[in-house]
Amino acid sequence: MKNMRKMLFIVTTALLLTTVAAGCSKSTNETKPSTPKNSNATADKGKETTDDKSSDVWQLGSSELEFTAYAHYGWMDFPKKMEDVPFWKYLKENKKVNIKTRAAQGNEAQLMTTMMADDDLPDMIYGNRFDPDILRLYAAGKLVPLDDYMEKYPNLKKWLNANTSNMLRFPDGKLYQFPNWYTSRPNGSAGYVVNKKIYKELGSPTLETMDQLYDYLVKVKEKYGEEVIPYEPDRAVDGQGVGLIYTGFKENAYYRSLNGNTLAVVDDTNNKLASLFTDPAFHESQKFVSKLYREKLISQDMFTITDRGPVQEKLMSGRVAVFGSSDPMPYASAAHLTLSKEDPDAGYFMIWPFHKAGLDKNKIYTGGYDQLGWNVNVITTAAKEPEKIFALLDYITGPEGMVVQYFGPEGGNWQGLDENEQPIFTDKYNADQVSEIQAANNPIMIAGNTAYIDPAKMKFELLKPEEERNWLARYQESVTWKTHIDQTALANNLTPEPGTDLADASTNIIDIFTQALSASSTAKSDEEVDKILVQAEKDAQALGYNELLEWRTQRWLANKKALGQ
Repeated sequence: MKNMRKMLFIVTTALLLTTVAAGCSKSTNETKPSTPKNSNATADKGKETTDDKSSDVWQLGSSELEFTAYAHYGWMDFPKKMEDVPFWKYLKENKKVNIKTRAAQGNEAQLMTTMMADDDLPDMIYGNRFDPDILRLYAAGKLVPLDDYMEKYPNLKKWLNANTSNMLRFPDGKLYQFPNWYTSRPNGSAGYVVNKKIYKELGSPTLETMDQLYDYLVKVKEKYGEEVIPYEPDRAVDGQGVGLIYTGFKENAYYRSLNGNTLAVVDDTNNKLASLFTDPAFHESQKFVSKLYREKLISQDMFTITDRGPVQEKLMSGRVAVFGSSDPMPYASAAHLTLSKEDPDAGYFMIWPFHKAGLDKNKIYTGGYDQLGWNVNVITTAAKEPEKIFALLDYITGPEGMVVQYFGPEGGNWQGLDENEQPIFTDKYNADQVSEIQAANNPIMIAGNTAYIDPAKMKFELLKPEEERNWLARYQESVTWKTHIDQTALANNLTPEPGTDLADASTNIIDIFTQALSASSTAKSDEEVDKILVQAEKDAQALGYNELLEWRTQRWLANKKALGQ
């Protein structure tokens, strides 16, 4: 265990050095990157020689590809049958891809520990790139480097910015992670969704400020009673709709500030990261949330919901007046399609983020985007054909793979690609069908290419009147892409190495934050909110919060430098 901690300390420290030094000439005092076990045995087993890159590229569909895959999360598993998802059914039937999945069923940490101890890893793992288990796999020499494959196959190399890719590299300078939803432009779907029918029945009032939101929720309760939930904040234990409200009380606030791996606000005046617990905007927003709770204008079970099943049921039945979430679109769009088919006046629409009166609404950001994306895929040394798995991921992230995921197989809504590799849409294009395709595929999109698919989605939609556009595309273009801020520097390399004092402090402070968020959201008065957050600050400081903030500030500044910000 001591040796493992030493390796992980080297990993975490060198990750930052690798990012900052990428592309620069080496100096005589440069720290030499460490190398994982078996790093030279790059799992080239099953991999053809790369001497002739043009002749030995494996074509997806030219032969069978079968491998095991696992989603390393507590809140999601890959389906038992991947082909239950339309895109993966297409891959099985047309590209000879057969995937056998493993499921953690909420016990991801235990399962990973068991798989590593038994040396029984799946061939591919999809997970959070900040998860310490990814670093543990690297330190144990259980991951396949992807650099040679990236040179052979065209799409990831073309679409992933070189500087951005350097931030994904591990200390030995190699790339082991294939990102999901990497981008060079704003993206994301955080925001507020409003019930169309209820809004119309209440007279379609102006909804812009927090005061107007409050007044609207009061009217919802007065008219519908317990039949309708005025404000549904999704899984509040993760921030979600409660975090969205925070971003409306301060210009240029980051939703990311409430993330357990950040728990800090940007102090632009002093160019540092500061305490979230002492942020006046956080105090004010929590007073607003607790007021909603006391008056039963917000879901009373918001801190007991651990998955989106109950939330989705509420949306599908039309029992939510306003829905706030970091990712409402997949769920609201599915509910909109169902409800609007039964009643054209029913469904949901997105609105510009709520803001405190007096603030500039164009400086309110409900979410953020990370140029490195959200999740990553890693190929383990258990894979017999790692190159073929990479080729599959490269296909998925390329033009054809992305188009099939969003518009269905060729010959229906689209036929061929134009000179810019954008889909050529046909007369058969069906907006409702496209919405259904996207909603069905959305939960299992693992190698998303935002830079490609966003313009592709907009190409056809922008030619139509706004009311006729695809639900997802309409609100991404008009709302969410314009209300997300670049949080790359605030979202990377801020997690302490496991087993260190800083890591212990971080874990304890996350617990303090989780308890304080729940307690202040359900407080009986504004005075109690202040009391709870003041005590949380005191408790956090006693456990090393200031030292953690100083450490994170240095890494945040290094990230900004690496990104040229």
